Amino acid sequence: MSRLFSFFVTFLASLIMMASAHAEVRVLTSIKPLQLIAAAVQDGVAIPEVLLPPGASAHNYALRPSDVRKVQAVDLVYWIGPDMEGFLPRVLKGRTLPSVAVQDLPGLKLRHFAQDSHSHAEEADEHDHDHRPGSLDAHLWLSPVNARVIATKMAADLSAADPANAARYESNLKAFDERLDALDLRLKKRLAAIADKPYFVFHEAFDYFEDAYGLKHAGVFSVAAEVQPGAQHVAAMRTRLQEVGKTCVFSEPPLRPRLAETLVAGLPVKLAELDALGGYTPATAQGYEQVLEKLGNDLAGCLESL
Repeated sequence: MSRLFSFFVTFLASLIMMASAHAEVRVLTSIKPLQLIAAAVQDGVAIPEVLLPPGASAHNYALRPSDVRKVQAVDLVYWIGPDMEGFLPRVLKGRTLPSVAVQDLPGLKLRHFAQDSHSHAEEADEHDHDHRPGSLDAHLWLSPVNARVIATKMAADLSAADPANAARYESNLKAFDERLDALDLRLKKRLAAIADKPYFVFHEAFDYFEDAYGLKHAGVFSVAAEVQPGAQHVAAMRTRLQEVGKTCVFSEPPLRPRLAETLVAGLPVKLAELDALGGYTPATAQGYEQVLEKLGNDLAGCLESL
């Protein structure tokens, strides 16, 4: 009898574990920053998955068959939208479960690339092919205001899909908001002293962050990765750097443009990196803040050292 009872208890425990596992909501995000926002909301409940590996381009990633299967299998998918992940719409059409393009969420503060978005470096720069004038600037996660909107949507979706943990999701959302308030104060204090210092970027990815903290790059040296610019173009960029004097030129990991060293040779210019994606940041509750804080510290650190 005791053996039968023991078997029944074990069987019942297995059923409970299976039900619990089944109840866990699987969240997949296209890029790391969205995974980090989701991780803050799901903290203590589950760990969201991310589609793109570190260093992969969100503009032209080549999906593997296993990626396609994952997209079809998860409960919730969050992506920026067709202005960023152009490879995803076709795959998402096959999904029967919810997919959320966060660029369409009400309440977002969206920016568009302007005709004069390359500001003072206009003569030296070529327009980035991914950033055509008038098109949406899809790097929207670099605004803490937008991160709050995205997190609020995720918390609502998760609460609807997993009512048993709704209170936890709401509590996590509140904690995320409070941490962003503290981060905002730290970044404003850190970046106030460099607001008037000129700097250049190779990729116009940071306008949302700059707008939030009163910064503005002096120019964009946008060079297509597959095309080595001509001598005249390089000379024009060097002329612009000579005009400015001491400055920083920021590229994004994992690759520094091939012409970077040639561009700054002999000039009082430092090469540094700004990571808009935080590709290797662990998916923890504090991951999103870590990406923004590192961005601010890396930007300020280079300019303060001039």
